Amino acid sequence: MNITASQKATKLNLLNLKSIPIRTFWITSISFFMCFFAWFGIVPFMPDVVRDLGLTPAQKWNSIILAVTGTVFARLLIGKLCDKYGPRLCYTWLLILGSIPVIACGLVQTPLQFLVCRLFIGFIGASFVITQVHTSLMFAPNIVGTANATSAGWGNLGGGANRLGMPLIAAAVVSFGVSDANAWRYSLVVVGTLCFLMGLVYYFFTQDTPEGNFKELRASGEKVTTKKDQVGFLTVLKDYRTWVLFMVYAASFGIELTVYGTMDDYLQNTFQLERLTAGNIVLSFALMNIFARTLGGYFGDMFGKLKGLRGRVLFLSAILSLEGIMLVTFSVTTSIILGIVFLILFSLTVQMAEGATFSVVLFINSKAIGSVSGIVGAGGNVGAFLAALLLKSKSAVAEKAAIVANQGLGDGFVKSAQSTAASTAVSSGYFIIGFVVVLTGVLALAIRFSTKEDMVVETKPHAEKPIGELIKVKADN
Repeated sequence: MNITASQKATKLNLLNLKSIPIRTFWITSISFFMCFFAWFGIVPFMPDVVRDLGLTPAQKWNSIILAVTGTVFARLLIGKLCDKYGPRLCYTWLLILGSIPVIACGLVQTPLQFLVCRLFIGFIGASFVITQVHTSLMFAPNIVGTANATSAGWGNLGGGANRLGMPLIAAAVVSFGVSDANAWRYSLVVVGTLCFLMGLVYYFFTQDTPEGNFKELRASGEKVTTKKDQVGFLTVLKDYRTWVLFMVYAASFGIELTVYGTMDDYLQNTFQLERLTAGNIVLSFALMNIFARTLGGYFGDMFGKLKGLRGRVLFLSAILSLEGIMLVTFSVTTSIILGIVFLILFSLTVQMAEGATFSVVLFINSKAIGSVSGIVGAGGNVGAFLAALLLKSKSAVAEKAAIVANQGLGDGFVKSAQSTAASTAVSSGYFIIGFVVVLTGVLALAIRFSTKEDMVVETKPHAEKPIGELIKVKADN
């Protein structure tokens, strides 16, 4: 993918809706929000689903794992498709086809049908990759990190907004005479229908690049892709920097997903908080995406202007290491006040690390942005899967041991011991994960760019380095 930067937006002027890049920014961000809203939409209704379908604990866990697994494969595939067909068609079909399992999930009658739907619903998590590709094609290097981070952060809000939005949709359908028992089913049908309609909006109101759609550009003789791009995916796979960023995103977005999914129970077990209070704290954690991820992209762009591409990597390494330190510190905190402070700092740094990651991704291979984005994006879900597996295994072993050790002492005593064991196990899991994140932050320093790659960025209309330094580099050559 090799589009000229001449018509790309150089500012993130959100009110300039006449601008193709800005209009695309809003539509892709809203689409991403809706996809994440639908992806996690079933979460508030899980007690109803368990009761209605008779799910076992194992089937409940399997539904979560299947949703994450589906996303991994979809993200790997969608990046290459974006390079070939353009983000406009990819997003249109993802929204339209993705609406089918969302709607079908509201119609299931058996646990097996539910698990199949959860697997395919996970595919809409690939929307993140398309969003990053589309904003990368619409914004110039001086602002692309900020644009990518902001669209991703606002889209990620969908994963937290469903905690409030889905119950509101359920209340609305109940007001039309639907029984409470079936409210979750109709709510999913509503959300799936909205995703379908958004697919039509994406098709008619966006285009692949500021210059036009891939199909029209190719027809007019524009070189949207070259022969080299036909083997671009293999080139991307062989580039070690892609896999370093894969691990970096696993250590940022993957850990955010895992912590977000386990924090409710951890706060209750560790600090004896009420479920509603713990849920509100976790929701606040998710809502920080409004600004935190944008900050990561902004500082990535800023360090890029000061130190070139190496500056972006240095900031990414630093913020990722800070994320790990915050999680390690939080894991050993026994005070609720300090716990909340370090949880806030962790949520700030983890989301900034996500934004900083995709301020680097664009520059790995400008001819295969989709492929790089797809692989790195998949890393987030792989990280979430591995971290959740670690916490689940440690917690299950500890809880089982606590139950066995306290048999015959009364249900209340056994439950208390079980909660304490779970808290200790998850705390040690957080500590291990935080330490691994710090190591990944150090590993990020291995990402290097050649002088030629840095110069390619510098010779564009908006250089990474100051003009004076650019002139010096040219003079030396």
